[in-house]
Amino acid sequence: MEGTAIQLYTLRDLEESVPALLSRVAETTFDGVEFAGLGETDPETAADVLDDAGLEAAGVHVGIESLEDDPDGVRETCTALDCEHVVVPYLDVRHFATAEAVRETAARLEGLADRLEEDGLTLGYHNHDHEFVDVPGDDRTAFEVLVDETGDDVTIELDVGWVTAAGHDPVALLERLEGRVPLVHLKDVADGVPVELGDGEVDVVACAQAARSSGTEWLIYEHDDPADPASSLARGAATLTELRD
Repeated sequence: MEGTAIQLYTLRDLEESVPALLSRVAETTFDGVEFAGLGETDPETAADVLDDAGLEAAGVHVGIESLEDDPDGVRETCTALDCEHVVVPYLDVRHFATAEAVRETAARLEGLADRLEEDGLTLGYHNHDHEFVDVPGDDRTAFEVLVDETGDDVTIELDVGWVTAAGHDPVALLERLEGRVPLVHLKDVADGVPVELGDGEVDVVACAQAARSSGTEWLIYEHDDPADPASSLARGAATLTELRD
């Protein structure tokens, strides 16, 4: 059975330290968290708080430049957190503008994945909606080219909300990506805008079922712009627990 977690980016507007946020999450039914940076908290301290709170690190988001410039630092952070999954959270539209640009992006990710694999880590890419543009001279979207041009060593952290916002079917994509989606972001959207789970267009139940069938290890709740982060935390935890049960 997969674990449930929250991407801590959801709680950024609370303006609390990472240890304080972890303590908040520990009061819910989430099993873990996905980090979007540690702020001023060192990895060892974060690991101690995780242990005390009974939480696990589902993954860490790390910008691609940081991965390339400081791979040893990333390894040390993941080792301290006992975390296997490293995810590039965003690459801008120019990386997906042409087939050649996507191939260059794929090669860049492949090189990083090979380096991380030596340290026992996996590399994933987290999509938004701009990867689903049509590629000039190709009958595939840029996302499809990226998937086709990378091997299984590059995983996909599929964000079902952004897939839906782009006009595509997240369930079909989860089925296609079976074995390559250890982490899945459960997010809801309405007219392209993130909303609370159950208030938008995403069939959250179907997505959770498809993720489970595709071998997902962690269902991760994320809301990019919650009106009330504390309330969103509680609602997200309750919803993901229901989906798992």
